[in-house]
Amino acid sequence: MFKSNPVTNLAIAGFLVLAALSGCVTSHVIVGKVRPPISPDQVQLYLHPPAGKYEEVALLDSSSKDSFSFTAQGKTNAVITRLKAEAAKLGANGILLNGVTDQATGSVNSGFGSTAASGHSAIGFGVGTSGTVFVKSGSGLAIYVEPNQVAAR
Repeated sequence: MFKSNPVTNLAIAGFLVLAALSGCVTSHVIVGKVRPPISPDQVQLYLHPPAGKYEEVALLDSSSKDSFSFTAQGKTNAVITRLKAEAAKLGANGILLNGVTDQATGSVNSGFGSTAASGHSAIGFGVGTSGTVFVKSGSGLAIYVEPNQVAAR
């Protein structure tokens, strides 16, 4: 018979939470026809729908998590690069960008405290600070624009 060990259960639960939090930084949901992969360099970014016809391929989500980017522009570039790579895997040659926003992912904390005791009295004090860690997250619609539509642009 299997006996439950609270320490083992806690370790397994911690591992599962860590695995879930450190998951993929880019994901997609297929909504149309997937084509053979292309180079991410061939994926065009659109802020508005292209003038001609296009086909919807997939909904995309990405973040700058684990990108080693520190500036807002660097984090945005990481999101765009990852969105283009995901679209390219699906054969989409365009992304209709929904937007890029800041997303809080945690915090960094620091503190210091001290106490002194003598006889029946004690005194203590403490100081602390905290800062929020942000990443950029972005979403878009992977699209396929007919090659003559892309060239006409």
